[in-house]
Amino acid sequence: MAVVSVDDLTIAYGNHTVIDHLSFSINEGDFLVVVGENGVGKTTLVRSMLGFLKPKSGTITIPQSTRLGYVPQFRNIDEEYPLSIRDFVALNTKPRLLPWLTKSERNRVERMIRENNLTKIAERPLGLASGGEKQRAYLAQALLPNPNLLILDESTASLDNEMKYELLDLVTRFQQNGLSVMFITHDWDLAEQYGTRFLYLSPGSYSTGPINELPSPVKGDKK
Repeated sequence: MAVVSVDDLTIAYGNHTVIDHLSFSINEGDFLVVVGENGVGKTTLVRSMLGFLKPKSGTITIPQSTRLGYVPQFRNIDEEYPLSIRDFVALNTKPRLLPWLTKSERNRVERMIRENNLTKIAERPLGLASGGEKQRAYLAQALLPNPNLLILDESTASLDNEMKYELLDLVTRFQQNGLSVMFITHDWDLAEQYGTRFLYLSPGSYSTGPINELPSPVKGDKK
């Protein structure tokens, strides 16, 4: 069953077409990697899926049963950010009038803290966390409402190799339990290791299929 279906999608900025007649779907349990050089529309596609951009034509169908989780490429978190990792994760509880969490919400926060290997540092101010710790906190926050589709927009770009694999190993654990994943990346090695399917965007065209059919990167793509 598809958690997202994209049909004949075209997105343009003025007279400049960024995505042209794109069609693909993400099914339950997929780990879809979206690859391609800079400027081919990877983040534009994500923004359109999240409702921030209106397509020129075509459709993006997101069933009511699909619950989105999203980890953006950039966060404005500096050393002065005051919230602890636990409190930051808890920000993604549903909007409520009460200023405190229910018992079930607290249990859910603690579960996400535990499952993302954050228990020992849960009281650390997020601003003082390392890059890898921050990304795990972002992941825990995105997963708190129990989404069935997680979108990762270049979430490993600023991490060293060890932290990249640690983060994606965590994501894979959730994916193997039924979570669908859409991972935007420039890293072909990560794409080949973790993806089950690919969407390869190139200027004016695209290809998609099982990960073993991912084409070799052109010069400048693989990073």
